[in-house]
Amino acid sequence: MLESLKEAVLAANLELQKSGLVIFTWGNVSAIDREKELVVIKPSGLPYQDLTMDKMVVVDLAGKIIEGNFKPSSDTATHLELYRGFKEIGGVAHTHSPRATSWAQAQKGIPCFGTTHADYFHQEIPCSRAMTPAEIKHNYELNTGKVILERFTQLNYLNTPGILVAGHGPFTWGKTPAEAVENSIVLEEIAGIALDTLRINPLASGISAVLMDKHFFRKHGAQAYYGQDCTPHK
Repeated sequence: MLESLKEAVLAANLELQKSGLVIFTWGNVSAIDREKELVVIKPSGLPYQDLTMDKMVVVDLAGKIIEGNFKPSSDTATHLELYRGFKEIGGVAHTHSPRATSWAQAQKGIPCFGTTHADYFHQEIPCSRAMTPAEIKHNYELNTGKVILERFTQLNYLNTPGILVAGHGPFTWGKTPAEAVENSIVLEEIAGIALDTLRINPLASGISAVLMDKHFFRKHGAQAYYGQDCTPHK
């Protein structure tokens, strides 16, 4: 079942470790088959060196295990809530990468200080509100997804494909699991650059909206012109 999706999810999870974003078992990646409404996700607590395609877990959007011999990630309910709320995404990644997590623990969004940020994330990378004691005690992982969706009520989740969950860490997403992981890697780099920017100049402010828009939309959207197209040139 979903062999190609399992392969993609396995590769994406291994990329998290290869990129240095996770140690031990501190992260997970999933992907969804929208037609079948099934999700493939990393098993809970298994070391990355032990992961294989046959250990990936398939669940439906209600969280029921459809295939697999292991428990799915403890963050599964968060992933499923994001798939239910963000209809155009195909993959979700979660890490505890140190610099992005530092911003999450400070409960601060990452301002758009420069064009490196704007190439991938339009405007500030937001931070969620702190969860209430009731949200933490009951259905914690589901409520984590809900506070993410709440933060995006008036934000474009495709233009800003990631968030810092207050006191927790980053979640990112994309059209594929590989893209979700790429956004996690970029988010970690942006978080570090922003920290260094504030060390150099604690009064630093963000770049202009004109420059931010220029860099984001030249890579994304209908008028994008960055990179190569598939049209042969004579």
